[in-house]
Amino acid sequence: MGRRTGAGRGALGHGWTPARGTVTLCAAAALATFVAHPAWGAPGTEGTPTPYAFAEDDTRAEGATVTADAVRLDPGHTYRSALPATGKRYYRLELDSAANAYVSATAVPGAGARVSSADGLEVSVQDAGGTTCSTGTAHFGPTRSPHPIAAWASRETGAGTYGCKGAGVYYVVVERRVPGSSASTPGDWDLELDYVSEPALDRDGATAPPGPWNSATPEAVLGDPIRRAGGAGFAGASALGRGVWQDAIGPGQTLFYKVPVDWGQQLSATVEMGSSTGGDGFVGTALAMSLYNPVRAHVADADAGYNGAQTSAALEPLPPVDHANRHAVGDRVGAMRFAGWYYLAVHLGAPVADRFGDGPFGLTLRVRVSGTPVSAPVYAGRAAPRDVFAVTAADREEAAPGATGDRGASQGAPGAGAMAREDGGARGDGTGRGGPEEDTGTMRLVAAGGIGTGSVLVLGLVWWTAVAARRRARDRWAG
Repeated sequence: MGRRTGAGRGALGHGWTPARGTVTLCAAAALATFVAHPAWGAPGTEGTPTPYAFAEDDTRAEGATVTADAVRLDPGHTYRSALPATGKRYYRLELDSAANAYVSATAVPGAGARVSSADGLEVSVQDAGGTTCSTGTAHFGPTRSPHPIAAWASRETGAGTYGCKGAGVYYVVVERRVPGSSASTPGDWDLELDYVSEPALDRDGATAPPGPWNSATPEAVLGDPIRRAGGAGFAGASALGRGVWQDAIGPGQTLFYKVPVDWGQQLSATVEMGSSTGGDGFVGTALAMSLYNPVRAHVADADAGYNGAQTSAALEPLPPVDHANRHAVGDRVGAMRFAGWYYLAVHLGAPVADRFGDGPFGLTLRVRVSGTPVSAPVYAGRAAPRDVFAVTAADREEAAPGATGDRGASQGAPGAGAMAREDGGARGDGTGRGGPEEDTGTMRLVAAGGIGTGSVLVLGLVWWTAVAARRRARDRWAG
């Protein structure tokens, strides 16, 4: 991967201070770009984006080599750990007999690591007697490129489930799945664990999946694209509502986005990669998009090859969100069981650089959320984290066109009002966020300052914000 150009990392001049001389508008634009693209703002190897941005509030949790030493995970929290090349790592859950427990593990090989398409990750939940409640796996796949991958497992207690229903101690077991012929790098992988608790229903629910649903391929979403930078991890995913969204991506990079999908609504998404200005040949699987539900459980994938001409990949039709979908066979339907944020992880394979250069390459996402929201199921308790299975007015605002930092969105943009209305009544009034909170605040400062005499003061604030953000990112990376 080469250094990103155009929308890449801005450079701060040596010895610059807010009081020194005259600051040019070009410098302001460079600083704003540095802060505005979270995927390129974290420290790493010079000229290389770090592969994943962990949540700021992750708690350290060292995986144990035996169950007797396993540390306890608490619902509603995320944890940072590590996964060695060989051996299992254990974590402890203390569960009652009512709530469902979902644990997702995101594995992140280091920058420059080697992996094969068959290398992957396995996550299991087991009871104290050694019975496996569920198991999930994930693989790097045919991009042959190291990138964050997530697998999940659960303990479920509802109607239609069998075993693992009692209160007591359970264990999360995480290990690599590496074939004997793999030439993968043997170093540790970073690991992020996400633990969500879902309460039981207030009364017995369905024991079978819902009836037929509209599985026709939806029409493409049209309109002028709005620029919104993707995040570098689940926690920093950028919110997208219904519309056409534009970004840029480099080989080996993974960008994260999130879409609010309410009970009864259907989600569809297509990702497009723009043409190249040079190079030749063909990369069989260059572009890959994965969809995850609110507990970071895998739902579906879409991928496309690349020969230098524009290409695209679309998710297969997905059912409306329904609590009873959990009784269906297969992730594509069964994982559409919650309302909340659904995550799109878009990865561009590192081999693209060998044939078409370091990029960045234009990226377009066409997102549709259709259907009228219906009443949520009545739970007997509270989820952890709270509101993880709900879509709030603030969520819709965050995902609406016109959020702070967007480019190409305005009150007069074709279709902007229609997109906001179809996405659940969100207002495109600039109140949404296109990235982390510190990024949004900085972009507001830039917008408020203008080009007048206050620009120097505003740029000084931008500079100090950028420095603080980089220090926080460096501390997280080091810690």
